[in-house]
Amino acid sequence: MKKKQFFLILLFIAAIAYYWMCIKKGPEYYQPEVLAAHSNGANFVGSKTCMECHADIYDTHLLTAHYNTSAIASAENMKGSFEAGLNTISLRDTEVEMGKEGNAFYQQTKAKNTDEQMPPETMDIVIGSGVKGQSFLNWKVEKLFQLQASYYPAADMWINSPGYPDYLIQRPVRDGCLKCHVTHATNRDFSGKGNQYDRNRMLFGVDCERCHQPSEAHVVFHRNNPTIKESKFMLKLDTLSRQLRLDACAQCHSGPREAILKGNAFSYLTGEPLDEYSRNFYKGQTTSELDVHGNQYGLLTSSKCFKLSPKMDCGTCHDPHKKQRGDVTHFNQKCMNCHDSGTVECEAETTEINAMSNNCIACHMPNTPSKIMSFQLGDSLTTPVYVRTHLIGIYSKEKENIDKDSVEQLEKYIEEKMSN
Repeated sequence: MKKKQFFLILLFIAAIAYYWMCIKKGPEYYQPEVLAAHSNGANFVGSKTCMECHADIYDTHLLTAHYNTSAIASAENMKGSFEAGLNTISLRDTEVEMGKEGNAFYQQTKAKNTDEQMPPETMDIVIGSGVKGQSFLNWKVEKLFQLQASYYPAADMWINSPGYPDYLIQRPVRDGCLKCHVTHATNRDFSGKGNQYDRNRMLFGVDCERCHQPSEAHVVFHRNNPTIKESKFMLKLDTLSRQLRLDACAQCHSGPREAILKGNAFSYLTGEPLDEYSRNFYKGQTTSELDVHGNQYGLLTSSKCFKLSPKMDCGTCHDPHKKQRGDVTHFNQKCMNCHDSGTVECEAETTEINAMSNNCIACHMPNTPSKIMSFQLGDSLTTPVYVRTHLIGIYSKEKENIDKDSVEQLEKYIEEKMSN
């Protein structure tokens, strides 16, 4: 009898809940699809739910490298050529051929001196917007692997993936690599050490919820309360301290944060102190040892400009909602907000200023070769990845000449390859 009473009570509660949510609230009640769940219980519902109220920001964000830093592979986002003669790379011990069948793209890797070869492996996920390059990931059931060949847009050619050996291997992709190219991924091993993921719970690109936290509560509240204009259940970055604002970017732009102190690589949420969750694998480096690949945070905070500007953070110059790459006027104005003609005068010669097209960052934040990230063009030249340093300063002619020689060597190699 007690069981029957208990069941009737549960049924009564369920009926009340149904009446409140589906009848009293009416057809206007809104519940978005949950795409993934954070370990703290908050739910991700995707950036498309932001579009209704924030259309302008949503539309411009779609063009950014952040948003396009990962995606399911398709003809629209694949940059390399699959035409015969342009679809192979020859390495010391292996050769890789890129192919296409219908809407599927694949790589076939073969050993040169033996009959050993990999079966054709589909290029399932594209990593990288294509500005600096693209790498490709392959699903084997629910395990994720990086493929051997990447695409290098500066030469419009296929290359050996950065740091990849030139022999046949299976290279697993774990949280440490994936976390800066997706908004969220659910690793079957919570520690993040494995490479087995829930394929249906991966949010591609660095999206709205990566910086503003999972937004289900915010979206549901405002869709069901359209007259309330004050933002509820949403993190406002401009209310955070400078360090917490910097931490939002430092989670990916402060070098390899491989020492996990709490949770896993996806546990940290913007608005929390990043150092409670992870720290850079390299600690106590001098300014000269900070690498341009990935540690823009360390370089910026070592700069005199930053140290003398109490309010300066990444957002001082960058709007993550807009594509600003190559906008010289925009970045020049950011410099001139502090260094106007009344307080500073460029000491470079007129010919140099003209050669740089009055581009402040070309001189004071030059493209610099990475010490830890390089790639192999064919079977000979290994070249570093060039990234714009965020160590704002005055650079010597000697350094400029060294970097110029490296670029000229690369350009010569590419020209020879393209002419053959």
